[in-house]
Amino acid sequence: MNVRQISVFLENAAGRLADACDLLGKNGINMRALSLADASDFGVLRMIVNDTDAALRLLKEHAYAAAATEVIAVEVPDTPGGLASILRLLRGEGVNIEYMYAFVEKKAAAAVVVIRVEAVDRAAGALGAANVRMLTEADVAML
Repeated sequence: MNVRQISVFLENAAGRLADACDLLGKNGINMRALSLADASDFGVLRMIVNDTDAALRLLKEHAYAAAATEVIAVEVPDTPGGLASILRLLRGEGVNIEYMYAFVEKKAAAAVVVIRVEAVDRAAGALGAANVRMLTEADVAML
């Protein structure tokens, strides 16, 4: 039930993000969620897309440094404390969160949190045992 996220290293220069997004969009790749972090000389674009394999192939063909990483996409109640309940569960299992980002579903009373953890299988097992809905790549592509 894990999801593959694409990480793209971008030179921290005007237009580099737009170029990457244009390339994907013109080739039918739809970004479903994204996060952009910057360092002094480069940025890291992390994204969940509708076709991970095609996006990776396209980015690499155009000389972008891109790689896939396993993350967990978790449905979280869109209420105060909804995220805290998931984080408590992971803390109870000793799972360290490296980073995360979230978005709200259009058609549901839930949010989706994308979480990168050290121990993906352990985290997924704990969440599954607690009946937390985890999304697949296909689920995220349909949002």
